[in-house]
Amino acid sequence: MQFSWPRWGPGLFDLAACTAAWLLAFEIRFNLQIPDVQIDIARHSLPFVVSTQFIVLCLSGVYASVWRFFSLLDIRRLFSAIFSGMVLTLTLMFFLNHLLFVPRLVWILDPLLLLGLTAGARTFFRLVRETSYDRRRLFARDAKPVVILGAGTVSLSLVRELTQSLDWTVGALLDDNVELHGKVIYGAKIMGSLDDVGVVTKKLGIRDAIIALPSATPEQRRRAVELCERAGISPMTVPAAEDLLSGRLTVNSLRNVELDDLLGRGPVKLNPEPIQKFLSNQVVLITGAGGSIGSELCRKIAEFKPKLLVFYEMNEPALYQIEQEFSQLNAKMGTLAVPFAPVIGDVKDARRLDWVMKNYRPDVVFHAAAYKHVPLMENENAWEVIRNNALGTLTAAKTAVENGVKKFVLVSTDKAVNPTNVMGATKRMAEMVCQGIQSRGREKTSFIIVRFGNVLGSNGSVIPKFKSQIALGGPITVTHPDMERFFMSIPEAAQLVLQAGSMGHGGEIFVLDMGVPIKIVDLAKLMIRLSGFSEEEIKIVFTGLRPGEKLFEELLAEGEVALATPHPKLRIAQSRIVEASWLNACEEWVNSGTIFNETEVKSKLSGFVPEYRTENSERSAIGVIPTTEAQVK
Repeated sequence: MQFSWPRWGPGLFDLAACTAAWLLAFEIRFNLQIPDVQIDIARHSLPFVVSTQFIVLCLSGVYASVWRFFSLLDIRRLFSAIFSGMVLTLTLMFFLNHLLFVPRLVWILDPLLLLGLTAGARTFFRLVRETSYDRRRLFARDAKPVVILGAGTVSLSLVRELTQSLDWTVGALLDDNVELHGKVIYGAKIMGSLDDVGVVTKKLGIRDAIIALPSATPEQRRRAVELCERAGISPMTVPAAEDLLSGRLTVNSLRNVELDDLLGRGPVKLNPEPIQKFLSNQVVLITGAGGSIGSELCRKIAEFKPKLLVFYEMNEPALYQIEQEFSQLNAKMGTLAVPFAPVIGDVKDARRLDWVMKNYRPDVVFHAAAYKHVPLMENENAWEVIRNNALGTLTAAKTAVENGVKKFVLVSTDKAVNPTNVMGATKRMAEMVCQGIQSRGREKTSFIIVRFGNVLGSNGSVIPKFKSQIALGGPITVTHPDMERFFMSIPEAAQLVLQAGSMGHGGEIFVLDMGVPIKIVDLAKLMIRLSGFSEEEIKIVFTGLRPGEKLFEELLAEGEVALATPHPKLRIAQSRIVEASWLNACEEWVNSGTIFNETEVKSKLSGFVPEYRTENSERSAIGVIPTTEAQVK
């Protein structure tokens, strides 16, 4: 039971309704001619019956509901409370020996009358309020007519919400289901299919549309946006379907269509049980916790109630931002708050990492700290990316082993596959470092590698760059008309990293299903349209490939094959064994105090990473991995 104390208005009305229902039940039973004896029985039993029923109403939580939003769920709650109150009254009066004096029909009539009075009053109140809303909406000059694309359950919730708004009026609905055409939802008519959006909006003078298709595929959403663009109207969209169906939708939840809506690939279906076992009540350390993937990992891990989250980050502003976010979140959650510790540190600093791990004793480490910008790291910064990506991973991995970490999850990239740039080669080197430590066979730490492509909206990615260029009036710069990349959303990538981490036993390279590659020039055109411009207004200029860039990205290297896993979006890449001699040579090189120039870095790197291709490098015999079939996992 959920006790809720009524406000004086609803409380007084329900007390009066309980009184009236009890007395009316006697009147109806005796055809308005109640014998004197029954009048006395009704009067003497009235205080007991009314107080019992009113207490049950308070205990049932009916007063937590708001009358102007009275619904079928509230009727069900009222029904349960009233008849529970009557059963309780019957039971108590039986033990008090007063039951035999009340006519049996009164016990049937009273709850029916009380339900009719209480539910009827609430329904009438809502009807009056909605009628007043309709009148105000009729004369509201600022209310904009809108067409809703989609007529499913989500649209039903949306139309119902918009009927309470003075900002919008629903002019029409459109849906491709022919059987729905001509039907009416909350006064709004379904006037045709999505292809009719131009005709309908022109006829009704509508300039705005809401795409209420949260369960649709990206292709269907792109079609809806294109139809709106052809009709010359501005498209908006709604939050996730579960938010609408749960009643959490408000008019303020409407937002402009974003790239995630058109390029995303639907919600990820996780298997939560192994992730819960993997993370619940565990101390989890995330390196690079302030980055795009690192911060999203922190958010997703927090959902599985770890014992402690340790944010390890070298960038002070980024660490401060994630610290503030979790502080505010924990203030709202109260007893459900997730403990966390923000720690400034460099992954190359072995002493700092060792102190942190000894102090917090992490069970799991997610290593997301890395340099990732290909052109920036290609030339004069080549040695620094070696140190950060390769030495940083080696230092974090060795420290994790020394401190008894159970699982070490490396966040890698598709640029590590057949790399043509220093950044990609160092990420492949980081993968091989983890594989080499795992192949020793004597470590208790399990190393899992997760490889995926670009994420939408990540720091420094092409999308924020395009947004900035559009805001300045253009042009948008694209390196090559044929350049393609894989894209996925940040939440999708983080969730699949957790799923892979829970599934891995040690040494696996998990490859995420990245879907179909997208041309960067098509992405630029899409962003121009979403920003409300045409390609004549915002020009696209091709600047040529930058140092180290490839036209196409790959998910599997030469000689690698992919194995299926129980999760449809995860595969395991079988790669060559990393020898102990390679690991020793690699550690000696990245730990050397020498500062190497660009040419020396690329020459050495090509020896350590056989897949690495560069015009200026010469293959070294040091550390080249044998490629015989016998040494393929």
